[in-house]
Amino acid sequence: MSDLQQLYQTIILEHAKARHGAVELTPLAEAVALGAAGGLRVAESHQINTTCGDEVTLRVSLGAGDAGDTTDSAVTDLVWTGEGCSISQASASILTDTLRGLSATSARALLDNFREMLRSRGKIEPDEEILGDAAAFGGVSRYPARVKCAMLPWVAFEAALIEAESH
Repeated sequence: MSDLQQLYQTIILEHAKARHGAVELTPLAEAVALGAAGGLRVAESHQINTTCGDEVTLRVSLGAGDAGDTTDSAVTDLVWTGEGCSISQASASILTDTLRGLSATSARALLDNFREMLRSRGKIEPDEEILGDAAAFGGVSRYPARVKCAMLPWVAFEAALIEAESH
């Protein structure tokens, strides 16, 4: 195993244990009401990997973008809960660190880059400058059964983002 692969494996294992952004979620209606009082739009998505049983519920809060920009909301908060393999749990943790604070447009671009890398079957080398720790999942792209595990929280994010933007 190369030094880079070993580093990526270490990043995944550390995030699987630390689980950044993992919380016990309050009821969605309560979070929506609190968010609305603070000028936020809140939505969540629950996704299940039917192949292996991994599941994640991810909640996104959107607020005004930079300098109150109303045309491109900012991802002000991301929290999640879930159960599953170390890949899905680490992916949710890294997603939280990577996308929190970005504009919705930037978060979507990063999601698209991550998805393209995972679907490449190892043909696209991950760009750490763009993906940060999410580049650690580049090796996962060689294992189609594990791609669904890594994508699960990102699919939940995308669905929650769409829902939040519709409010």
